[in-house]
Amino acid sequence: MDDKIVVGLDIGSTKICAVAGRMVRHKDHATLEVLGVGRVESEGVAKGAVVNINRTVEAINRAIEEAGNQSDIDIGAVNVGFSGKDIEARKQNGNITRSSPGDEVTSLDIDHLLGDMYRNPVSPGKEIVHVLPMDFTVDNEPGVEDPVGRNGVKLGAEFQIITAPVAAAINIRKCLERASGGLQREQILLSPLASGMAVLTEDEKRAGVALVDIGGGTTDIAIYHRNVLRFVSVLPWAGRSLTDDIEVGCKVLPNQAEILKTKFGTADPTDYKFNEVVSVPGLVNRPPKDVLLKNVSIIIEERLKELAALVQAEIVRAGYEHKLLGGIVLTGGTASTPGIERVFNRVTGMDIRIGYPDQLERNARADLVSDPAYATALGLVWAGFKQVDERISFFSDPGRVVVEEPPRVTAPTPKPAPKEKPKEPPKRGLFGAIRDFLTGDNYNPDSDRYE
Repeated sequence: MDDKIVVGLDIGSTKICAVAGRMVRHKDHATLEVLGVGRVESEGVAKGAVVNINRTVEAINRAIEEAGNQSDIDIGAVNVGFSGKDIEARKQNGNITRSSPGDEVTSLDIDHLLGDMYRNPVSPGKEIVHVLPMDFTVDNEPGVEDPVGRNGVKLGAEFQIITAPVAAAINIRKCLERASGGLQREQILLSPLASGMAVLTEDEKRAGVALVDIGGGTTDIAIYHRNVLRFVSVLPWAGRSLTDDIEVGCKVLPNQAEILKTKFGTADPTDYKFNEVVSVPGLVNRPPKDVLLKNVSIIIEERLKELAALVQAEIVRAGYEHKLLGGIVLTGGTASTPGIERVFNRVTGMDIRIGYPDQLERNARADLVSDPAYATALGLVWAGFKQVDERISFFSDPGRVVVEEPPRVTAPTPKPAPKEKPKEPPKRGLFGAIRDFLTGDNYNPDSDRYE
C-alpha cells in the first residue's frame, strides 16, 4: 500500500466533489483505495467556469471538510480539474536542433521542446494550460511515438495546444487560496483527461475511442487513438440543458424540473404509459400541477438526440469517424440517464458504453463513487500516481503569479488527536439548514406531490 494520499477536487457546474485516496499495489496491477468523499451542490459555477467566487469557496470548504473528516486527514493540497465553454484546442508543430547530436534523444530534449511550445503566443486573454504531443519526428522521420533512445539531430512533434481564459484560471486559483486554510494545487488538469484516467482502458485508447463527459454545464470530448490524445472539444450543452427544457416544456419551476429529471427521467418514452403522471406543487394558493412522465422522457430523448448529433459532428470534424474501434464512452452525471446508450447508438451508429470508474479497492466508499458522476474526481486522484502521458511531464500552472512564494507543506497530514481540536465544532448555520431543506433531500417521497 502506498502511504501517499492524493485529493482530487472536481469543481463542476452542478456539484463540487472532493475525493481522497491512495494507491494499493497488487502483483500485476494497482487499485485506488477511496478514503473520503465530499460532495456539495455547486452554486457559483456556470458552464464549467467559476462565476461567483464566494459561493464556490463555501462549497469547496464543505466538500474538503467532509472528505477530510472521513479520511481523518488535514487537506492542504489538491489536484483540481477545470473545464469551460471557452476551452480551445489547436494543433501546432514545433522542433528543436539538439546541442549534442551524437547522443540519443533524452527526456530533457523533450522537456526543452515542450518549454518552447509553452512560450508560443496565444490570443489576448488566453493562456496555455496543456501542451500534449501526438507524434514525434526525429531527423524528419515521422510517426515516432516515443523518441527517447533514438539518434538524431532534429527533434520535432505535432502538439495539441490547449488554452483557457486567463480570468477563469485566476478564479480557480483565488477559490483555492480563499478556502479554509488555503489550498495549494499539486496539478491542474483538463476534466476530460482526468475522467479518461478513471474510466478508459489502455486497449480502448490504443484502438481509438471518444470519451464524452456529459456534466452539468458542458459536454467535454476527448478522442484517443494509438494511445495518444488526438482531439479535445467542449460543448456548452449538457445536463442542465435537459433541466431547462423540462422547465419550459412542462411549465414547472427550475427545482421541480431538476427533480423530474433525476427521479423520473429516462431517454426512452416507452418506459411510461400515456396516463402516468406526477403531481408537482403549485405556486402559493394554487393547486398542484400534473405532469405526464412520458412527456418528460420525450423531452429528454430529443435533447440527447441533439447532443449526440453534436458529438458526432465533432468526431467527424476531427477526422476520426471511421477510426474509433472503441466507439464512444459516456461518463459524467448525465451518463446515468436510463436509455442514453440507445439514443447515442441510434444517432452515431457507434458502439456505446457507460464509463463507470473501476480499479477500486472494494469498500463502502468505493461503492458510492462507482458512478460516472465521480469519474473526474477519481481521475484527479489517479493523476497523483501516474502521468496522463508517460512520455512527458507537461503540467503548467494556470493563474499563477510571478512573485515567488515561500514553500509550504501541502501534503495531506493526519488529523491531530481529538483533544487538540477546537472545542467548538464548525456550525452549519441557519442558511445552510434552509438550503438543505430546499434541495428536496428532506422531501417525503410518499407524499401526494411527488409520486
